[in-house]
Amino acid sequence: MSDPIGAAVSRFTQSLSSSGLGQGMSLPGANQGVGAGRLGGGDSTARQVPLADGPSFGDTLKKAINDVSAQQDKASDTLGAFLRGENVELHQVMAATEEAQISLQMLIEVRNKFTDAYKSLANMQG
Repeated sequence: MSDPIGAAVSRFTQSLSSSGLGQGMSLPGANQGVGAGRLGGGDSTARQVPLADGPSFGDTLKKAINDVSAQQDKASDTLGAFLRGENVELHQVMAATEEAQISLQMLIEVRNKFTDAYKSLANMQG
């Protein structure tokens, strides 16, 4: 079975790394001294701030998406078992479905926050 979510995450992280956001954050004017704004003569180059050690953003994002997908699959399997008449209680179906729905809503909100942060960074740099 193909993994369309994994492929989409890979394309997204590749676009981030090609833009420089996956490697470190560029802080415009970070090397400027006090009072060396646009009017003064400070160093106009940006410096790279290294990110903390640990899993990459892409790996973390891929894990979160796969966890949400697994919860969706679990809810679907539980519902299917209930509909086939297997030994599954209705409250188990409802709980699994609610967990999957809450996980998906959380992932959507994280995406929205990340998109807002990315837009803010893009506006500051351009």
